[in-house]
Amino acid sequence: MKKTSLIVVGGMLFFNVASSQTAVKDVPYGWHLMSKQKDGYYGIDVERAYTELLKGKKSTPVIVAVIDSGVDTTHEDLKKVLWHNPKEIPGNGIDDDNNGYVDDIYGWNFLGGKDGRNVNKDSYEAARVYYKLKKKYGDKIPADSTLTPEQKNEIALYKMVKSRIEGDAKEASLNVMFLKNIVEKMPWADSILQGAMKKQEYTGDDLAQFKPMSTDESKAKSTLSALFLGFQVNEMTNKKLIEITNDFYGGEKAKADAALKEPEDYRGEIVKDNYDDINDRFYGNNDVMAGTPMHGTHVAGIIGAVRNNGIGMNGVADNVRIMMIRAVPDGDEHDKDIANAIRYAVDNGARVVNMSFGKSISPQKNWVDDAVKYAESKGVLLVHAAGNDAKDVDVNDNFPNNYYNNDTTTKATNWITVGASGDPAAGGLTASFSNYGKRSVDVFAPGVKIYSTLPGGNDYGNLQGTSMASPVVAGMAALLMSYFPDLTAEQVKTVIEQSTTKTADLKVKKPGTDEDVNMSELSTTGGIINAYAAVKLAETLSSPQKKQPETVLPKAKMKSTKKG
Repeated sequence: MKKTSLIVVGGMLFFNVASSQTAVKDVPYGWHLMSKQKDGYYGIDVERAYTELLKGKKSTPVIVAVIDSGVDTTHEDLKKVLWHNPKEIPGNGIDDDNNGYVDDIYGWNFLGGKDGRNVNKDSYEAARVYYKLKKKYGDKIPADSTLTPEQKNEIALYKMVKSRIEGDAKEASLNVMFLKNIVEKMPWADSILQGAMKKQEYTGDDLAQFKPMSTDESKAKSTLSALFLGFQVNEMTNKKLIEITNDFYGGEKAKADAALKEPEDYRGEIVKDNYDDINDRFYGNNDVMAGTPMHGTHVAGIIGAVRNNGIGMNGVADNVRIMMIRAVPDGDEHDKDIANAIRYAVDNGARVVNMSFGKSISPQKNWVDDAVKYAESKGVLLVHAAGNDAKDVDVNDNFPNNYYNNDTTTKATNWITVGASGDPAAGGLTASFSNYGKRSVDVFAPGVKIYSTLPGGNDYGNLQGTSMASPVVAGMAALLMSYFPDLTAEQVKTVIEQSTTKTADLKVKKPGTDEDVNMSELSTTGGIINAYAAVKLAETLSSPQKKQPETVLPKAKMKSTKKG
């Protein structure tokens, strides 16, 4: 799986934990909101924007759709910012607003069945495509001379996914072999530590302070400490650590198995739509929490957790409503679900859509492209995570993307692709796991050790990945739209890009390597987003107190940042 999931899946494997941690010190909670100038950290300088530029100014609420794994609708720091469908009466079993979705109070779950069951685990796209084509063509590839153009394209795809599966299975098998012993020992180690520490829940920080009194306690501490260190989640509880470890291990095992056997049709058995018909859109259920809300809950908090309420943490945006659209399982998402999720967001009033997921193969990319065009026509900004494989996405596929029909000359104008930055105190300005691309990645944003909401009602913790960097940008886009409602999605994109902290000529580590490169080699802007500078730039283009027609804001006032 190459989905931008939980912390780091690609680019920070357990084999690299020891070496990758030696340079990593600590950063304060909420460092991503801080200012280099005022606080000494390469955050997005949003707190200073609120206190110096936006204080006393009016704002309007902005709906941000989060296409993800689900959200904890009971969380203390999110309940007040969750979107509530104003035209739907909760729990009456009627589609009150006639949008095709019954009781869609917080959003919709495209991974659910009408019987209330939900898809949590799913397979990998490469495996799904491979076995589908294997049934059609068998093990022997026919000669090109006998094939139609369409068949030639399918055969090329068949060869590619076969190679991909074999490569992924080899890497995953090593991870499974490395983790198997640890995963098997986790329940025993946790039980020993709970008894020794006299508490059912403890954090990595608690464990670091614990002094074992026996050989078993020492072994148990060593086992769990390796996981806390590997995932960089010392403030997380043992229960959540075990959960994400099992998720990661299960995903790697599924990849290892994909080369040997056809994956189960997890989605088809539950959702029961006609998958081949993109117009069959009204499937799923309204359970946006389902059973796997960790990733989506963390993302939602980054965007808009209630600010300055004395609990938890602050989101980037202060006047936002989070619409949750569940379409990302533990495995690769399906193109149909993503296309319909985007359309649902647009049709129900979202101005920004966050997409912290991705995969390397997109067999129905045309469905997603059509949905992106629909969002573009309605002025909705799409923000997408670049991925966590430490690869150049100019030459390595990462879907969805903003290139229509895979043509790099035809791009969506309402799309921002986000790489993950860090801080020198947390290993460097570029996250070691982040994908990059001088043509395909627009900006970088903080994605290392990001503190946000976790499921449980009142839980919080650090996760990392471009999955965390993307909602930082989505939150900033919502902030700009809230205080400057006359700016279009394309203008907000331009403001974000042109106001980055200029690090283009700063030498940084190319992710996944020890090579020093200019930041300008890793994205089109060569910069890290900066809310303070973005607000100042937006102020020159718009009056937040007086809405003006779009024609008053000509693009000629701003330089183009598009390349390639």
